[in-house]
Amino acid sequence: MSLFESILLRDEASGAVAKILPALGFNCHSFQIAAADGPLEVLWSAKRFAERHESPSGSGVPILFPFPGRIREGRFAFRGKEYHLSTRGDGRGNAIHGFVLDRPWSVVERGAGHVTGRFRASDVDGSLLDQWPADFCLTARYELTGNRLSCGFTIENPDTRWLPWGLGTHPYFRVPLGRKGRGDDCRIRVPTESRWELDELLPTGKTVPASEHYALAGGIRFADSRFDDVFGSLASQGGICTARIDDHANGRRLVLEFDSAFDTCVVYNPPHRQAISIEPYTCVPDPFTLAAQGIDSGLRTLAPGETFSAKMAITVDSLG
Repeated sequence: MSLFESILLRDEASGAVAKILPALGFNCHSFQIAAADGPLEVLWSAKRFAERHESPSGSGVPILFPFPGRIREGRFAFRGKEYHLSTRGDGRGNAIHGFVLDRPWSVVERGAGHVTGRFRASDVDGSLLDQWPADFCLTARYELTGNRLSCGFTIENPDTRWLPWGLGTHPYFRVPLGRKGRGDDCRIRVPTESRWELDELLPTGKTVPASEHYALAGGIRFADSRFDDVFGSLASQGGICTARIDDHANGRRLVLEFDSAFDTCVVYNPPHRQAISIEPYTCVPDPFTLAAQGIDSGLRTLAPGETFSAKMAITVDSLG
C-alpha cells in the first residue's frame, strides 16, 4: 500500500463502501451507500484531501485525541507539571484537536468489511512524550454492515504514569441526503438541553439552556443553523445518544449514535455550507482549565495499564 492509499471497505449485500486513510489520521473520508439513482456520498471531503493538500481537520471523520477542541494558549498543568503544545492551525494562539488526526496510523487487521488501526505516541513521534503527561495507545475499528458504518475506540495507558485524555470525532455530513431538494430544508436534531457559554470559542465554565436558535432537540432547519458551539446535557436511551439529519425531499435520514462515554457534542457549520459537523466529545474543549476551577469538564484519566472503550455509528435509512 502506498503512503496515501486508502483502504476500501465494502458490504457486498448492500453495495455500501467506505474509504479509510491510515497515513492521515485513520480518517474515514468517504462513506457511500447504493441508491436507486446511483451511489450517494454521505461524508463531505475536500477534493484533494487524500493527497494531503487540505486541512486534516476539515474532511471526512477526523479523530481527535488526546484532546478534542482547543487548549488555551497550548498550555496546561497536570499533577504539578506544566506542558506546552503547538499552537499551529488554530489561528487564535491555541492548541487544537490533539496529535493523531494528521499523523500515520498502523493497520493491525483488515478484511472486506472492516479495518483496525492503532496509534501509539512513542512509536509514531517520540517528541509527543515531552508534550503530554504519558504515552498512549489509541485503537479504532471501522466496520461496514449494510448502510451502517460503526467505529469502536479503545484507549490504553501503556505508561507508568497517569494518562489524562479526551476523545472526539469530527464527522462532516453532506446535505441534502440525495439529489432532490435543498440542503437548507434538512432538519438537524441533537438531543441537548444545554450549551456551554464560550469566550473566543473556549468555554467559560458556565452553561445555559439550549433555547431559541440553539434548540436542537426539537430540530432546526439547516438554513437556520449558524453553529460553532459546545452542547451538553445530552439525552440518551439505553446508554445511546442519537442525533439525526432528516431530509424529507429525499425521504432519508442520517442517524449518528454514540454511547455515554461521549457526554458533550460540538455542532459546527463549515464556511462552505455543504455539510454540517456533529461532533461527539468525551470532554469539553480546554478541559484542564475548567478542571483546575473545580468544574466537571469531562476530563478523564487512566492509571498505568488501564483501558477505556467508546463507540459510535453512522446509519442512513428511509424516513419513517
